[in-house]
Amino acid sequence: MKFNPKKDISPKYLFLALSIICILLLVLSLFSNSFLERVKGVFGKVFTPMQEGVSSVGEWVEDRFLVFGDVKELRKENDELKKRNRELEDQLARNQAELTELSELRQLYSLDQMYPDYHTTAARIFSVENSGWFNEFYINKGMNDGVYQDCNVLYDGGLLGIVVESYADYSRVRAIVDDRSKVTAAIGPNSALCTVEGSLTNYKNGYLLATDIDKDAKVNVGDSVITSTVSDRFLYGLTIGYVTELIPDPNNLTVTAKIRMAVDFNDVRDVLVITDRKQEVTY
Repeated sequence: MKFNPKKDISPKYLFLALSIICILLLVLSLFSNSFLERVKGVFGKVFTPMQEGVSSVGEWVEDRFLVFGDVKELRKENDELKKRNRELEDQLARNQAELTELSELRQLYSLDQMYPDYHTTAARIFSVENSGWFNEFYINKGMNDGVYQDCNVLYDGGLLGIVVESYADYSRVRAIVDDRSKVTAAIGPNSALCTVEGSLTNYKNGYLLATDIDKDAKVNVGDSVITSTVSDRFLYGLTIGYVTELIPDPNNLTVTAKIRMAVDFNDVRDVLVITDRKQEVTY
């Protein structure tokens, strides 16, 4: 016969049994503390590990929430530091640009002081021809600023080039290293005449050539080369470069000199334009 607790045990009997057990435990606790302690011990062995486990889990969860909070705070601080770092980098870049511009302006001022007899205006290069070299380029000054064709252009230590085309607010400049450039110059202490020939190939090798120097002229290595009084388009006394080597010509009548340029044509930004011209042009 199958036992069915729901049908075979009446609720009133179950209640009666539990009541008797409770009364017995109460009586026993009155007369026997040791028995009560054993009961407590049993319950302690069963429930204490469970309590410790629950407590450990609670502490672990709490620690994780604290770590998560710390991570969020650290990420926030990290984002703020990155933002501040970018701001400082931008500020540093602006400061460096301003220092570079200040240095260039000081150079232009020093260059202007070298030629006090001429009227000048500063200009900035805004475009370079496709060659990538500063043999032809455009500046942001034109006829509205008194810059016309044949105005001489200075940079760094001396003559950079000449304006070949001028418009209302910009101009095109051809540097003296360009293959089409020829400058009548004076060389040495006696101002012997010569022709400084533009050549990108030679300039890339570190020099330009000054040709047709009289073999009897007293020219030495280290002598300066300047624009001559007889030049038709270049004003007198502008520094071109310095003699580094003298080469006798096959005709035994003239000498050719290698010249180290006074200007570095590799990275030009701001220039000084002489608004006075050798020959005034009527427009």
